[in-house]
Amino acid sequence: MSIIEQLAENVIAGNAAKVEEYTQSALAEGLAPEEILNKGLIAAMDVVGDKFRNNEFYVPEMLIAARAMKAGIKLLRPRLIETGIKPIGRFVIGTVKGDLHDIGKNLVSMMMEGAGFEVIDLGVDVSADKFIAAVKEYQPHIVGLSALLTTTMLNMKETITAMQATGVRDQVKVVIGGAPVTRQYADEIRADGFATDAASAVDLAKGLLPA
Repeated sequence: MSIIEQLAENVIAGNAAKVEEYTQSALAEGLAPEEILNKGLIAAMDVVGDKFRNNEFYVPEMLIAARAMKAGIKLLRPRLIETGIKPIGRFVIGTVKGDLHDIGKNLVSMMMEGAGFEVIDLGVDVSADKFIAAVKEYQPHIVGLSALLTTTMLNMKETITAMQATGVRDQVKVVIGGAPVTRQYADEIRADGFATDAASAVDLAKGLLPA
């Protein structure tokens, strides 16, 4: 089994220490950072996403795999920057104002990073103004709004309304997610899409990137 295959297996298994070890070995052997990223880390997270969709993995397994993947990304990032490898897109995410839940948001962030996105995580209790400032500063392709409570879900609508009022809404795609979120609500507040879980969020985001 090649180093890349062993790397991918350990991402799927959630073994962060081994992922770090195999990433370092692959770099030491002279493998291109882009190959390690695409064929090792991203390919592994694709498998993790498939396993989640097929009910072979659940949220804890996804979190463990995503954390293992991040151990590899941390080592690769400086090399990727050196070689000028660009992410597939830029993704800003935050849990909306009034909501302090972050497990789902964190999982989406890690899965997005594992899919090749540059992720700017604004944290929890993020006001509309902070989202707007992030759009202006980072110029992302996509903004993700997360909420776990039906009461704070209303702040997704407020955020999108504020983005429209300040003129940044047309510059970016907005997606929403969280336990109470439905397609009907996404349509009602004029989001560009919604996802029921982190694996679906990755598929959604990839589909919203410019051709």
